Amino acid sequence: MITEYQQRRREHYLAADVMPAPEPWRPVGAGGIPVGGLLGIGFAVCPDSGRDLVMVVSHDGHGLFDAVTGERIARDREPDPATSTPDADPDLSCPGLGPLAGVPVRIAGLFGGGLHRTTPDGWTLDVVSPEWPHHRVLLSADGGAHRGPVGGTWWHVFHSRYSELRAAGFSPSGLSLAVATSSDLTLWTRPEPYSDA
Repeated sequence: MITEYQQRRREHYLAADVMPAPEPWRPVGAGGIPVGGLLGIGFAVCPDSGRDLVMVVSHDGHGLFDAVTGERIARDREPDPATSTPDADPDLSCPGLGPLAGVPVRIAGLFGGGLHRTTPDGWTLDVVSPEWPHHRVLLSADGGAHRGPVGGTWWHVFHSRYSELRAAGFSPSGLSLAVATSSDLTLWTRPEPYSDA
């Protein structure tokens, strides 16, 4: 039995349609990046450019993507079986690849772990499930209160209707946002706050 308050919150979320993320956020690419059998993701920083990178761990190996462009920059179809999934490491990490070779990357997803849910300048990300097992990803500028109508200070930016949610969150820089499901990776990016970019 749920309380009256919980029922109102459930209806509040059910009434919110999926919508684009607000400025300054912009989607990366034309939609989700297909990754069959996705198990988890982790953020890292490119040592050369300083840009956010996303490492993807799947049943088909490891991939590394530029979080700003969505471009795949490295792929390992046959990682070492001893380190191919993050559950083999107490920190839930896998060895990096490409420009991250030799650097462990913490992975959030099927085996546990998590990504940042807030940014230094006040954006918040929440995952709600008013019709479980379908998760909704909410981006907000109101600290996660989700008051008022959708599109005011909070936005329903992703709905996992067809695949299982694995992880959702911000990069440590707060400039990238990722949602990973069992079948794809969806990214948003933004310029640095107060920059002219």
